[in-house]
Amino acid sequence: MIGDVIRQYRRKAGMTQEAVADRLGVTASAVNKWERNSSQPDIALLAPIARLLGISTDTLLSFRETLTDGEIDDYIRRLGRDLEERDFGEVFASVEATIQEYPSCNRLICQAAVMLQARLHMTETSEPDRTEERERRHGKILRWFEQCLTAEEASVRKMAAESLFQDYCRREDYDRAASFLEYLAKEDPERRMKEAQILEKTGKKEEACRNYEEILFSNYQLSRMALTHLRLLAMGDGDDALAETLAAAESALAGAYDMGIFNATGAAFDLAVWRRDADAAAEAMKELLDHADSITAFTESPLYRHMTFKKPEPAFEERYRTILIAGMADETYDFMKGHPLWESLRAGRDAGHDKAILKNNDG
Repeated sequence: MIGDVIRQYRRKAGMTQEAVADRLGVTASAVNKWERNSSQPDIALLAPIARLLGISTDTLLSFRETLTDGEIDDYIRRLGRDLEERDFGEVFASVEATIQEYPSCNRLICQAAVMLQARLHMTETSEPDRTEERERRHGKILRWFEQCLTAEEASVRKMAAESLFQDYCRREDYDRAASFLEYLAKEDPERRMKEAQILEKTGKKEEACRNYEEILFSNYQLSRMALTHLRLLAMGDGDDALAETLAAAESALAGAYDMGIFNATGAAFDLAVWRRDADAAAEAMKELLDHADSITAFTESPLYRHMTFKKPEPAFEERYRTILIAGMADETYDFMKGHPLWESLRAGRDAGHDKAILKNNDG
């Protein structure tokens, strides 16, 4: 409070209450009351007091434009407790007062607004006779979110835009809801998901399905790459147990996304080679060769039936088998030399491949 500030800086300046009173033309009793916060100086004295104490009027009035991240986190935690324990109207008024004190602290405003918005929706049925006040609060929350759309922090802008999007969707104002997606990056998966939701809600079912399927497909690609890199790192560290867990996850992921047996087997082969487990490597290679025709199985999957894929060229699978067989001669697999299944795969598949190529050429 202002009295605490006056006392702190008066003492810092080495002045007595009497000296301050004399310089300002007031009584020492008045200064004493200020410092005890039992009264406040006249507004005309604020600038002279600040000059006398060598501080700004903002400091005198304890004004700060924003709060630290730690202070915001503490406030939000207290707000959560207050919403559980106190009357919603009292808590809302308290938040309004805090935002008036820190009108430019957008992270505080946005996070508080999110919590108030959630609780306001919960009270809609419990307070049926307070529609006018609820609408006032709702409008205030929306204005806070709209203010935060101009925040410097991208995370705050995104939080505000997503909150506004959900609010207008809830009221079935889909055009207005869609307008807030412009605040999300075009490559943001959440933006694509919300665009699909709008398509779904506005009766554009086919387009919505295609969007959802494209999200599924791209998420598989990203997740598979992440798992593969994590497995390679684990293998580099010699962490066998983790590498096995990640390889199993890669296989399960391919199964869940209907990517075919071939795509579900690659990680097991890599792991077996890394372990120099000849039996497991040979079995995995047999599986890859036997199911090379499932490389593009996802193109026929009902999970992606609204998507359009480029059709593989004729004999694509057979050519891929050729690549696999040629690769089996790499020095990486020298430890496999002499393994019966491995050698039979190379010899048998080579012969079978030659016949297939001759047949395709004759055709």
